[in-house]
Amino acid sequence: MHITQEAAKRHTLAIMVDNEPGILARIAGLFTARGYNIESLTVSDVTADKAVSRITIVTSASDHVMEQILSQLDRLIPVHSVSDLTAMGPHVERELALVKVKGTGDHRIEALRLADVYRARVVDATTSSFVFEVTGGPDKIDTFIMLMREVGLIEVARTGIVAMARGKDPA
Repeated sequence: MHITQEAAKRHTLAIMVDNEPGILARIAGLFTARGYNIESLTVSDVTADKAVSRITIVTSASDHVMEQILSQLDRLIPVHSVSDLTAMGPHVERELALVKVKGTGDHRIEALRLADVYRARVVDATTSSFVFEVTGGPDKIDTFIMLMREVGLIEVARTGIVAMARGKDPA
């Protein structure tokens, strides 16, 4: 008897929850208890009265495990809705990163040239370094950081992914 193991795929989840203490820990605990890593996590209130927050989680799991995770998330009391944006189809993902780079001599010129190509904005500059702000999809951010390593990367801070389904319907 041959048993095949279902491959893990990357999933981007949008979870609408009551903005209350402890909910993020409960959701993260659900992933931890099953041994699944959260690759990216962002949270922000999304209503004028700050009563509801949107949690965006990126994780990797098989389709079967993802069904279980979605079902368990949906059963949590303060959860309003859970959407697997990946399964829904086309969606937009963006991330912001601050990237600090040494900048002297030829490396300074190259860092500025690369920043221009990637539409990164200089948000701080000294005679020996730059801090660039770059936004875009995760692949663009990864590539920009990789290139900056070659010219003197010092430090990186990333926001995590925010995502939204395309089209007129909410996630």
